Amino acid sequence: MFMKRLSLIITLAFFGCNGISQDKKITKKENFSVVKTDSEWRSELSEIAYYVLREAGTERSFTSDLLSLKEEGIYVCAGCGTELFKSQNKFVSGTGWPSFDQEIKGNVAYDVDYKIGYKRTEEHCATCGGHLGHVFDDGPTETTGKRHCINGAALKFIPAKE
Repeated sequence: MFMKRLSLIITLAFFGCNGISQDKKITKKENFSVVKTDSEWRSELSEIAYYVLREAGTERSFTSDLLSLKEEGIYVCAGCGTELFKSQNKFVSGTGWPSFDQEIKGNVAYDVDYKIGYKRTEEHCATCGGHLGHVFDDGPTETTGKRHCINGAALKFIPAKE
């Protein structure tokens, strides 16, 4: 009888540790210089951009217009316009999302998420907190070795001036 109770307590403790912290939305509004209400974000962003930036969603792979873009310019946050990635740091990863080997330092912030059952490094805009994607250690070894796997819906492209 004691062993059954102990087993039940251990099982409940194990499953109780999966709390809501894994379903993370950006809630630390005081840390960002651009803060808007949910209704303001909804009115300013497309449905997919809202889903990605504000609900930490992921667009379907190979659907972004930015995926095969090869023009020179800068990729900015679709929510607030902060410069995030330079076109010269973009590379073809074959994953179906725009990928970069480095960010513009100071403009991208990092956190950890466990949404799919294991630890990943989440990236978000350091200005508005919008979810961008994740960074992995399987990028080009001749540069940084990093692959910033970014949702195209989280970005806008600004072409370089000629």
